[in-house]
Amino acid sequence: MTERGKRDVPRSMKVRVRAKNRSQSSRAWLERQLNDPYVALARREGLRSRAAYKLAEIDDKARFLKKGARVVDLGAAPGGWSQIAAKRVGAPHDGRVVAIDVLAMDALPGVDFVQIDFLDPAAPARLKTMLGGPADVVLSDMAANATGHRQTDHLKIMALVESAAEFAREVLAPGGTFLAKVLQGGTEGALLASLKRDFTSVKHVKPAASRADSSELYLLATGFRGGSEQA
Repeated sequence: MTERGKRDVPRSMKVRVRAKNRSQSSRAWLERQLNDPYVALARREGLRSRAAYKLAEIDDKARFLKKGARVVDLGAAPGGWSQIAAKRVGAPHDGRVVAIDVLAMDALPGVDFVQIDFLDPAAPARLKTMLGGPADVVLSDMAANATGHRQTDHLKIMALVESAAEFAREVLAPGGTFLAKVLQGGTEGALLASLKRDFTSVKHVKPAASRADSSELYLLATGFRGGSEQA
């Protein structure tokens, strides 16, 4: 189920992969996918990714995806977060969801997709036009390509989060919400300080759907203190 509330998550099936032509890392990844209860649940419920449940669980508690809200989903492909957002805000009849990615994405009911880099200077104005005004929520489940070097990967994803936060400041309406993926070890002090200046509440959250062995966390900033000129 993708409504707010408890989900009937199936148990792991403990499948083992014995394909001889696969590398050890490839075999481990495939076993993890086959045994992941959220992968099975997403398939059963017609969701494009297990990541959809991360957003659903965070919103179950924070309740920022309100009916009628306008949402921007950065790095949206394959569309799992957009699916949850569209259902909860009532898009396209009540709310609006605009998904953006440099990659192509198949059409989703209630979601307007634009294939563009969110760092493009024209992106903020274009998305606000598509939304019919400033956004109430900016989502980012983006992650930089991993190098395998923990410190380098941390720096890359923090640069991405900082850019996403700057984008959010440009498009959010006062009172808006910004949710973005970061890595464990926390968010850089300078970014946290700037977000605490611009939002009334800033905290880290880790939903149950986020794998226990994953270093990912989510940064949730609510109550954007934007000026009235953004409305």
